[in-house]
Amino acid sequence: MKKQYVPKLEYETELTEQGYKLIAGIDEAGRGPLAGPVCAACVIMPLDNIIEGIDDSKKISEAKREQLYQKIKGVAISYSVQFVDQKVIDNINILEATKQCMKNAVENMSITPDIILVDAVKNLDVKPKTVPIIHGDALSYNIAAASILAKVTRDNFMKELSKKYPNYGLERHKGYGTKDHIEAIKKYGVTEIHRKSFLGFLNKDV
Repeated sequence: MKKQYVPKLEYETELTEQGYKLIAGIDEAGRGPLAGPVCAACVIMPLDNIIEGIDDSKKISEAKREQLYQKIKGVAISYSVQFVDQKVIDNINILEATKQCMKNAVENMSITPDIILVDAVKNLDVKPKTVPIIHGDALSYNIAAASILAKVTRDNFMKELSKKYPNYGLERHKGYGTKDHIEAIKKYGVTEIHRKSFLGFLNKDV
């Protein structure tokens, strides 16, 4: 039997030793796609009930992510998952939209964390202290859990959108700029769910 990945807890352990009790993680999904919203999740995971296998969502298969997603929701002390749509992304740029999405996730938590570990993004406008960590989704248990919540939520949302926009293959690529997605945009045109500010490379082709 393949041994389960043991999540990394160094940051959480250090903060616990400093007296922090409610440690949250934040991560996003969907900064790079040509279509759809960006999604951010904030979660406080109990550190006395570790779920094995939680890691950066990009390193986990879709089926495994779905399983972990359900387990995370089942044991989390508190979590919030929020969207900021493509119109806002076009209006304020993807970095600012990501920050807004992360802020919304924090502000919609049922329990306010004492401190927040954030995957890379700096200068979040939130009240709890934030600690940005480069590659945080691979280094922090709470951030990794947040990455899974955000990724699965956004992927499922894009699968639903594919029913409304069946010509674009959203259920496969989730809005990312794959060859078949770009070809579909050229053939069927730009829709209301596309990020116009991301499509400059298409120039006159669209």
